[in-house]
Amino acid sequence: MTQSNVTQLLHAIEAGEDRATSELLAIVYQELRTLAAQHLRRERSGQTLQATALVHEAYLRLVGPDAETEPRWEGRGHFFAAAAEAMRRIMIDRARARGAQKRGGDARRLTLDPASLTMDDVPAGVAELGEALARFEAQEPEKAMLVKLRFFGGLTFAQAAAVLGISSSTADRHWAYAKAWLYNDLSLDD
Repeated sequence: MTQSNVTQLLHAIEAGEDRATSELLAIVYQELRTLAAQHLRRERSGQTLQATALVHEAYLRLVGPDAETEPRWEGRGHFFAAAAEAMRRIMIDRARARGAQKRGGDARRLTLDPASLTMDDVPAGVAELGEALARFEAQEPEKAMLVKLRFFGGLTFAQAAAVLGISSSTADRHWAYAKAWLYNDLSLDD
């Protein structure tokens, strides 16, 4: 797959060409599936989400008929960054739903007393990391994107650096800073 083919198809999707969506999936599918599989391997055992399902759901969020936004990508790297972000959101949504289910998410209430309503804590793990990452992104957007690309997108340092347009040594420094910041933020929540 060449970078120019992907970029051309992305521009065709923006122009509203329906055929470009299926052609793009055929070209990027295996790479997206590999990224999803790498991410899912880091999840806890018993994970019910499969790499194929994660890729399909992320792809539909990006270019499907019910896409969350109008597709506008500057190129291949931007598309894969958006795919990594979509996968991250899907994983966080699933973690929250799983946590809600554990806390009686399917229970029915017969009466509603507003004074007795409470909010349960967001489940630990992916959801907690997602919230910490959102706080980090508000302060350090480029470093946060590096974390998303590495952790949720499964990219190597070299791949993530290329997507962000930074050197590998800068990516290493950003990664060290991000790990320290996130560790500190997550430790303070305990």
